[in-house]
Amino acid sequence: MDVAKNTICLWYDKDAEAAARFYTATFPNSSMGAICRAPSDYPSGAAGDVLTVAFIVAGIPCLGLNGGPAFTHNEAFSFQIATDDQQETDRYWNAIVDHGGQESACGWCKDKWGVSWQITPRVLTEALAGGGDEAKRAFVAMMDMKKIDVAAIEAARRG
Repeated sequence: MDVAKNTICLWYDKDAEAAARFYTATFPNSSMGAICRAPSDYPSGAAGDVLTVAFIVAGIPCLGLNGGPAFTHNEAFSFQIATDDQQETDRYWNAIVDHGGQESACGWCKDKWGVSWQITPRVLTEALAGGGDEAKRAFVAMMDMKKIDVAAIEAARRG
């Protein structure tokens, strides 16, 4: 088994495999890897339970760890997915929110396991990177949004 030099480890109570399967089915350039089962009982599980799940989500190597309820996800960590248009933005946003997740502000949402996602159209990133009045208009428009509205960002860029 080829192990990446750097892998993001995500702690789950007990649903690492379900989360990995959802992510790999939702995002391109994603795949499932090895599923390791606990060789013996441990504080939050039993021998034979899924302990870790290796997966790649949008090209990023990850390891889901079923560590029990001691830790939960928060917005200090998020995946940022760059989208090319409104259709792609809607597809990822809706997949996360409609699968037990919840909306937040400015293109952020949270999946049913509490992992935060930024579904960010490239037009927004480009506008903010451009600086000046264009960036200010795009930023002001974004502040009133949950899911990013590509047409509204494009209109804000134009002034």
